[in-house]
Amino acid sequence: MQTLKYYFIIYFMIVSQYIKKRLQYRADIIISVIGMLFLNITSFATLWILFHSINSLAGWSFNEMLFLYAFSLLSMIPLQLFFDNIWQLHTHLTEGTFIKYYFRPLNMMFYYMSEVFDIKAVSQVVLALVALFIAADKLTIENGIIWNVSRLCIFFVMLFSSSTIVISIMIIAVCSAFWIRNSFSVLSFAFKVKDYSRYPITVFDGFLRYLLTFLIPVGFTGYYPVLILVRPEEVEPVLYFSPVLSIIFFFFAYKVWGRGVRQYNGTGS
Repeated sequence: MQTLKYYFIIYFMIVSQYIKKRLQYRADIIISVIGMLFLNITSFATLWILFHSINSLAGWSFNEMLFLYAFSLLSMIPLQLFFDNIWQLHTHLTEGTFIKYYFRPLNMMFYYMSEVFDIKAVSQVVLALVALFIAADKLTIENGIIWNVSRLCIFFVMLFSSSTIVISIMIIAVCSAFWIRNSFSVLSFAFKVKDYSRYPITVFDGFLRYLLTFLIPVGFTGYYPVLILVRPEEVEPVLYFSPVLSIIFFFFAYKVWGRGVRQYNGTGS
């Protein structure tokens, strides 16, 4: 069994080669970064315009919503940086190139996901952190929130939990490619649904709220973690167990991946 140190070394080597390859097309990287940056700025601008027409959304102020938007964006970073190769799985399966991942003495999910590192997602880190700091500073005055060591620890734990759930949802969605032909629509649907994490769950009706909490738990990637941070008095104690649930959910997603890998028999040609 390979050690964790061994996988770190291998990952660094694979990503280094990928970045060197991408740097051969620097204009493409720059355009991608700028495009990603403007796309996210547009989302924040939409929120700003919305709150020029209303004072609150489901009882949430502009600064609380800004914090929720930024937290949700930040929770997406690990997926985009380290798991961006999920978008190519359908192509690898249909063209038969996925078979190469069976012949290396490495964990197959690790090997497959490590081949792509989404450089342009770095721009999201900067934008999300700037928005997060601005919102956090305003909420210190607005909600009387003290950002002490314990609250910061909760923040990082909840961010880890949110990112893990986002990754798990997308892994489960992409694994549909092992069983159905038009799997891209499933993956695209899952990616679109995660946008609901930027809004309070209380905005939605009973069925949709149930769906986004229990069936596709995007509520745990934005709303519930932020609720713990900015409105702890409204939190049910069970929500503090979401980090444990996120690990269980990831383990389930990993099992689905393993089942799909065993299911795949190549293109048959």
